[in-house]
Amino acid sequence: MPTDFGSRPDPELLLKQLDAQDEQLQHERLKVFLGYASGVGKSFRMLDEGRRRRARGQDVVIGAIQPDLPPELQHLLETIEVIPLKKIGSGFAMDVEAILRRHPQVCLVDGVAFNNPPGSKNPQRWMDVEELLAAGIIVITSLNLQHIEERREAVERITGKRVTDTVPERFLYNANEIILVDVPPELLLERAGQPSSAPTPTEQPRRLSALREIALLLAAEVVDRQLEDYLLAHGIEQLWGTQERILVCLTRGSNAQAMITSGRRNADRFHGELFTVFIRDDRFNEKEEAVFQARLAEARAVGAQTEALDGYDPVETLMDFARTHRITQIFVGHPSRKHWWDRFLGGPLDQLIRAAEGIDVRVFPH
Repeated sequence: MPTDFGSRPDPELLLKQLDAQDEQLQHERLKVFLGYASGVGKSFRMLDEGRRRRARGQDVVIGAIQPDLPPELQHLLETIEVIPLKKIGSGFAMDVEAILRRHPQVCLVDGVAFNNPPGSKNPQRWMDVEELLAAGIIVITSLNLQHIEERREAVERITGKRVTDTVPERFLYNANEIILVDVPPELLLERAGQPSSAPTPTEQPRRLSALREIALLLAAEVVDRQLEDYLLAHGIEQLWGTQERILVCLTRGSNAQAMITSGRRNADRFHGELFTVFIRDDRFNEKEEAVFQARLAEARAVGAQTEALDGYDPVETLMDFARTHRITQIFVGHPSRKHWWDRFLGGPLDQLIRAAEGIDVRVFPH
């Protein structure tokens, strides 16, 4: 049978692909599959990721896996080398020394919040993972929302359950990639044998939706923090972020209550942050200062971060604050009537709109 040389891959193309893959591996560090509740499929996603990487030629091992995997995941274990856990006293821990001697490209670690037994080198498994990362091994792991230390109380208030195995939130900030394993609450209940259509007195669907919202917000915060670190490391001006950050600027005659209410509503809608400021000038008297301070107190009552700004140029002062805090929307009041010199020369609002490149400006007439 004649050889079909036309179907053979281009050697130069293969070499470029391998170089690109090596470069990607050099920059990879930690990948986390985050779930808002048990049963969403974190372990499956992690194992399937390992299977696909192994199929692409990467050296993959399993450093730790939950002992009670469902039967449908057992077949994935047969395709990947498993480094057995090490017995310490009456318990078991990940064998970090064996993994370091083996030194694979990628190590899968399930249950990263697991507490190691007494006598272990590290009291918690996430600390073992940090050792692997320091040795240049890529780690892919899974984590439940309830096991994040800073979110534990919020989850406990929703579920009524308290966990003892936790991971600090800063661990997530080491991740190059965080994947939220997102399953609709109705489907999750069906998987657990609780069809959403079945009449039950529980509030399980509502609770799952609340947990899902916390996980979505956490994932956004991690991405935003990573973006901030990247921009800082590369000397890029931080003009924007992944979350909405709304700035309400109070001025004389502005409808403060309407602006703050609208800002709070939009910040809640997009799971963002709300800031409220006013800018002092030479004409400020004690009465006006008291009025604006009262408006800031109203803003703080609805969860806004507030500040009184001082600056010779109000537009420049406002934009300095907006850039520093990576504001995405500015709410500002403006008289409905314009003076003739504003039409001819352009007033403060026109200057603000020109200066606020990449930031949305919403005007509230007064």
